[in-house]
Amino acid sequence: MADTRRGIVSGIAAYTMWGLFPLYWPLLKPAGALEILAHRMIWSLVAVLVILTVRRNWAWLRTIGLRRMLLLAVAALIITVNWGTYIYAVNSGHTIEAALGYFINPLVSVLLGVLVFHERLRSWQWAAIGISVVAVGVLAADYGRLPWIALLLACSFGTYGLVKKFAATGSAESLTIETAVLFVPALAYTLLAPHQTFTGHGPGHVALLVGAGVVTAIPLMLFNTAATRVPLTVIGMLQYLAPVIQFLIGLLVQHEAMPASRWVGFLLVWAALALLTADGLRAARSRRRAAAPRPEPVAEAA
Repeated sequence: MADTRRGIVSGIAAYTMWGLFPLYWPLLKPAGALEILAHRMIWSLVAVLVILTVRRNWAWLRTIGLRRMLLLAVAALIITVNWGTYIYAVNSGHTIEAALGYFINPLVSVLLGVLVFHERLRSWQWAAIGISVVAVGVLAADYGRLPWIALLLACSFGTYGLVKKFAATGSAESLTIETAVLFVPALAYTLLAPHQTFTGHGPGHVALLVGAGVVTAIPLMLFNTAATRVPLTVIGMLQYLAPVIQFLIGLLVQHEAMPASRWVGFLLVWAALALLTADGLRAARSRRRAAAPRPEPVAEAA
């Protein structure tokens, strides 16, 4: 129970930190989204190398073959798109749309299961996907365009999770490879691109840019602690914590507009997620019942 409690607390802490990111990225202005992204890559590598050095955990390097290295390189490119889009969204006044992307993400994961692993959807899952398609249509009419930030965030993060599933590498180890792949281009951008803000804006600005690596690495470590100690059904429930916090920050702190038609779209998305979650819990309960040992029949007395 103590181990499970530690996992739940770690999961709550990880998703809470991810949810609070919209408060951090605006602090890095006047740095643009690309500069913030580059520094996030550079200092994430430094942070995770420090963590692995403290843990003295380097044996995994011998197990990284060519296939796994290529998969993690692909994952690095995908997460670059995700990180860059998210930073741009938050710093350009689209935090609520970014939160929508992470609300949609579980539905994208279900679709990827169908397309890649040929999984068969249950009726409630089909209903959830149908409702989410209607929700995207409602939101597209509200925005006057497809909610491309939300869709790009959801699809990129869902695909990233799929590639990481094939790579089957721990969070710290995979982040090390991914940021190492991106380190040279990120460093080249910070050194060669014009209008860099790393110097000339005081030590506080430098500390915040360096801190982008720390705030990237720490929740990943906490998530890894949670993922190894609590059931996936619990992780599935906790994952909604981050977009809820992001949504509330966009609505209450950054005062982004939420007209009635946009509320309708979000309510449809939340209804789809409620169906998906209820179906997942019901399926997990059925699997536990099927796996439970059945009592042996008592022999009749002679």
